[in-house]
Amino acid sequence: LQDLTGDGGVRKEQLRPGTGQPVPPSASVAVKYSGYLGNWNKLFCSNGNSKYPRLMKLGKDITLWGLEIGLLSMTKGEAALFVLAPEYAYGQRGCPPSIPPNTTVLFKVEVLDFIDSEECDAFFELTCEQQERLPLEKVLKVAATEKEFGNYFFHKQCFKIAKDRYKRALSILGRRSSSKAEQSQINASKLLLFLNLSLTYLKLECADRALKYGELALEMDQGNAKALFRCGQACLYMREYSKSRDFLARAQCIQPFNRDINNELKKLARYYKEYKEMEKEMCCQMFDPLNS
Repeated sequence: LQDLTGDGGVRKEQLRPGTGQPVPPSASVAVKYSGYLGNWNKLFCSNGNSKYPRLMKLGKDITLWGLEIGLLSMTKGEAALFVLAPEYAYGQRGCPPSIPPNTTVLFKVEVLDFIDSEECDAFFELTCEQQERLPLEKVLKVAATEKEFGNYFFHKQCFKIAKDRYKRALSILGRRSSSKAEQSQINASKLLLFLNLSLTYLKLECADRALKYGELALEMDQGNAKALFRCGQACLYMREYSKSRDFLARAQCIQPFNRDINNELKKLARYYKEYKEMEKEMCCQMFDPLNS
């Protein structure tokens, strides 16, 4: 076993290598873990049944010193076994009734993903005035990290949390710049967030909000096919068939071979046909008593 601390307090056996850089000290990590007593035969904690393990902040959400040391030695996708001496785990007191005093514990850990939030942590510790004075490069990096958090939660289908992270990123980009070049960079970042929010609100079945953010994206880029597509989807959800057709037709003009756009137009045609048939049937039912 690899001795990570030099005193045998945290020992590691790699089960599967990962890729990329090791987990940084400021990261938020998503891990699968199982904790054992004895010779890997007594399970006392696990999140293995969780489909989407939550992101945990190093130094805050992970309280075992030895486990944090172990995580700092891992890369994305890596799986490993760790043996933690009592002084690196639950200490002299243990954690009754599950863990006796002075107990060596064993952990099986897999790093699913991590996001380095050092820039974000530093940014939100500043006053508003200090934030305003930061170079744009740093502000854009913080917003990009918040967007990355949003993307993580979106892919885990935690759409409400994703929406909040995207909006947080937008709030960071709220400042204006006297330079056209800098404002152009800010707007480019905002455009991506508007598109992400439009899709997220569609997933949340809030079509009116999806339409709002799609239209905000179009204010920045009138020829953005993705924004037109999102607006068309939102209008279709709200049964505003004419508006939906207008948005989708404009999107199709820009990307005539886009399968998603063409399928949405077919879906619109089908829904509109069903709507007209239902309307016709209702009219017949209304006038049948008069005819009889």
